[in-house]
Amino acid sequence: MLRVALALMLAAHGAMRLSVGTVGGFGEFLNSKGFLIGHAIAWFLTIFEIAGGLLLAAGYFVRWIAAIFIIEHCFGIILVHAPNGWFVVGHQSGGVEYSVLIIFSMLVIAASAKK
Repeated sequence: MLRVALALMLAAHGAMRLSVGTVGGFGEFLNSKGFLIGHAIAWFLTIFEIAGGLLLAAGYFVRWIAAIFIIEHCFGIILVHAPNGWFVVGHQSGGVEYSVLIIFSMLVIAASAKK
């Protein structure tokens, strides 16, 4: 249940970015952080979140997909959330707690995947 729920939430994240047209803005943000191919990375991550999320929900390539989501969220912590502290809402805003939860959830999902 955890694998399916988390996978569909991450797929929805990419689908929303695509549907509202913010992939380009994400690419510009990545370029502003020093990535030379920010737009390509933004498109890759958007497509990966959708396709990878659906594949993960279906139980395919679980360890590989979980690993990529872990890497993605580690970069999200470094580039966006760490300066905002721990909490996502409440005492602080935009912190790392949600990303840390995703990372640990992906570790559990990968560890429990059938070989």
